[in-house]
Amino acid sequence: MNNLFNQNQPNILPCDGELYLIENFFSSIESKQIYTTLLEEIDWQQYQIKMFGKMINQPRLTAWYGEENIAYSYSGLSLNALPFTPLLENLRTKIEENFQASFNSVLLNLYRNEKDSMGWHADDEKELGSSPIIASLSFGSTRKFLLKHKQDKALKLGINLTPGSLVLMKGTMQHHWLHAIPKTTINCDSRINLTYRKILF
Repeated sequence: MNNLFNQNQPNILPCDGELYLIENFFSSIESKQIYTTLLEEIDWQQYQIKMFGKMINQPRLTAWYGEENIAYSYSGLSLNALPFTPLLENLRTKIEENFQASFNSVLLNLYRNEKDSMGWHADDEKELGSSPIIASLSFGSTRKFLLKHKQDKALKLGINLTPGSLVLMKGTMQHHWLHAIPKTTINCDSRINLTYRKILF
């Protein structure tokens, strides 16, 4: 890994896993350009997922891109990856050059306003392996990223994800922690989130 990750980057989690926040992974100018391009060129969809035995619309738009024949399933939804765009490929390359990890796919989320959200969950699908490394990029509006420990209910954290920031989740985090992007009462513009991951065959 290069100096971006070697400058004593603190692990935000107090126990049971690793989570690192790298602010300004992309500059303000770069972030605005990336946000605009993603908003325009990504094939955004609103899928239905199964919750409590019912099919409901996801409270956000999503898209799934990756290498050939990469599929992903969660919450009763099965997606086949669209081919990486040049921008998505460039973003993947920059992340891989900075961290000891490789990724073959990316799940994108578009939070259109303060009413869009992501419920409590862990990225623990079997396709990701036992201890996945996931790199999460944020562009557009700042949103609060919440975490809570699965066993110790007193352990809770909140992080503001600003445009151009990167969150790296590693180790046993997905075994022990849940995370979410909640709705908010504060008016906000849209936010785009990309979570690069490696699907195992």
